[in-house]
Formats: sequence, C-alpha cells, structure tokens
Amino acid sequence: MSDVARIEITYCRQCRWLLRAAWLAQELLTTFEDEVGGVTLIPGTGGVFTVYADGELVWSRKEQGRFPEAAELKRLVRDRIAPDRPLGHVDRKAEAETPKE
Repeated sequence: MSDVARIEITYCRQCRWLLRAAWLAQELLTTFEDEVGGVTLIPGTGGVFTVYADGELVWSRKEQGRFPEAAELKRLVRDRIAPDRPLGHVDRKAEAETPKE
C-alpha cells in the first residue's frame, strides 16, 4: 500500500471548524478506502481551511470564498489521486448540474 495518497486538512481552531474538517475527512476515507492511506487534520488559525491531496492544493476557503460541498471535494480529490475512478451518484449529480452548451 505504498501508492496510497495522503490528505491534509488544515482548519481554523479559533473558528471551531474541527467538526467540519473531521466530517470531510470521514467522507474522504469512506469514499477512497483503497486510494487514501490517511487524512491528517492540522489545526491552524486565521480562518484557514485548506485541503491538500499528495501535497497539491485541491481546496482553499480563502480562494473559493466558501467551504466545499462533500461531493465537490470528493470529485476534486478523485481527479488528483484516482482520475479513472468513478464516483457513482456523485458523478451523475455533477453531470446533471453542468449546463449544456
């Protein structure tokens, strides 16, 4: 299992975002049982909420101006660590939300 990804979620402890970070960690661990070797929760300050997958930034609350939806974060992490892996209903929901040209 040396090819498993590592996820890091840095959350603002002053803002009390630990529960949100822990919930998203659980969602990622459940979805990517074979692809993720662990999720590290890192307490921070100053309103930080970031998610890194194998050292690559996949979400920043500061850049996005909001928290990620669980399905949205799963797609972003999947695209980084297992791009060929289908996400079932999460992918179907994203397709339904994508505007047709």
